[in-house]
Amino acid sequence: MAIEEISVQDLVALGAAAQIVDVREFDEWTTGHIEHAVHVPLGAVPERLAEFQGSPCYVICRSGGRSTAACELAAGQGHDVVNVAGGMLAWIEAGFDFAGPAANG
Repeated sequence: MAIEEISVQDLVALGAAAQIVDVREFDEWTTGHIEHAVHVPLGAVPERLAEFQGSPCYVICRSGGRSTAACELAAGQGHDVVNVAGGMLAWIEAGFDFAGPAANG
């Protein structure tokens, strides 16, 4: 199954209305995340598929691997999902704002 991807530049252009799910672990989430993202660790995805709302829902992780796996699982259950290429590493490298103790510095 081919999963659609979006760049962080295109995602930020969509603004705060974009539904974003971050599938990193809690310790990664707390170091910094996209302000309006919802946190659903990869291991919890099967039980929390209802949070993959939006048409589409954009899924992010550290670099793109776990979010691809989450997208495959969610898409298999009929959810409209798009993987964020490069993940939070690409987001931070691009200089976009994020929330958390390491935010913007």
